[in-house]
Amino acid sequence: MSRGKKYLEAAKKRTHSEPVSLEQAVELVKAMAFAKFDETVEIAIHLNLKGKHTVRDTLVLPHSFRAEKKILVFAKGDKAEEARACGAAYVGEADLIEKIQGGWLDFDIAVATPDMMKDVGKLGPVLGRRGLMPNPKTKTVTFDIKGAVEELKKGRVEFKADKTGVVHLAIGKISMDKEKITENALLLIQEVIRKRPADLKGEYLSSIALSSTMGPGVRVNAKDKFQRE
Repeated sequence: MSRGKKYLEAAKKRTHSEPVSLEQAVELVKAMAFAKFDETVEIAIHLNLKGKHTVRDTLVLPHSFRAEKKILVFAKGDKAEEARACGAAYVGEADLIEKIQGGWLDFDIAVATPDMMKDVGKLGPVLGRRGLMPNPKTKTVTFDIKGAVEELKKGRVEFKADKTGVVHLAIGKISMDKEKITENALLLIQEVIRKRPADLKGEYLSSIALSSTMGPGVRVNAKDKFQRE
């Protein structure tokens, strides 16, 4: 794969190919960013998972970097009032379902109370392929509407290992302080470690890499002790 001149010039700042500490990796990624826009900082954690294993959860990064998302809540009665009170952009039941069936999708995240899922399930073909379907695994099917909406407004994100065992997530912007990017990355790594399958044998973390949208990748020492304080 051919690389552009700016990329190759940026890569020269990466003086060796050996893995570095998380803090050093963040510094290098920031130093090598060359695009004229505020690049996103991304992390890729490669796990040694067996076929039956999966790693998936949600977390709220300590330092938000995205614009607040429009949250839609399928609920009725007191739970609908709860959703409105805590700032959901759209709240409803049959009316919203009908609106979405008509093609309207002006929202970023959908949350539903469990008693609404029988009706919301009709939207599977529409919401499912767009990744918008409420799901208990991502804590978007819940009676704790207040907690869910508040966490989502703070920037709660989902992480999930793909078929090759890689957890890939955006963790910041190049313009952010290196300490904030590092703290976001560290929390994700700690959460991924916490989700290690109980019956998995052998090495779990295979490799960790950081990069910006356009810049070269930097390998992080996966053997570091990413302990919780």
